[in-house]
Amino acid sequence: MILLTLLGNPGRQYRNTRHNLGWMIEEYLPPDVSLAWQKKFNGLYCQTRIGEGKLLLLKPETYMNKSGASVRAASAFFKVPPEKIIIAHDDIELPFGTLSFRKGGGLGGHNGLRSITKDLGTRDFFRFRLGIGRPERGDVSSHVLGRFSSLEETSLPDYLSGAVRILIQVISSDLDKADPVLSKKTIL
Repeated sequence: MILLTLLGNPGRQYRNTRHNLGWMIEEYLPPDVSLAWQKKFNGLYCQTRIGEGKLLLLKPETYMNKSGASVRAASAFFKVPPEKIIIAHDDIELPFGTLSFRKGGGLGGHNGLRSITKDLGTRDFFRFRLGIGRPERGDVSSHVLGRFSSLEETSLPDYLSGAVRILIQVISSDLDKADPVLSKKTIL
């Protein structure tokens, strides 16, 4: 079983922000992926299948900087080791429209990853990094917690559809073999 965690922040004010790109993946999953969400582990979770593989989906409903407790609780309950955990999250180090899949690595100032690393006691989980780009000027926090530009919003459905197609390929394969192949991929 693979634990796929979709990172985002709860609350209406964060709904369509760059920081919630991980949560937005849910809207682009194929219609045959059954999503019977239940409340537990400080969030929502469901067990489903993608292709031949069993998948545990988790949406922590804590704020980003506390998401590690949710991931730790779900992984402990279902006995999912870190090497079978994928965290889908926004990443300012990648341009908008680009994604990366890799195991481990630095935290890049991402408070959700910092929390998960602290609570799991390791960085040896997979990251499905969705690029949001750095701001040309101004505060990084305002950029991350801000809404997409009108041009980005227009491209967002294509970006997320393409990202989900790749995510399904990753989940359906050997995660370690997908890691080097998808070190960086441009969708748009």
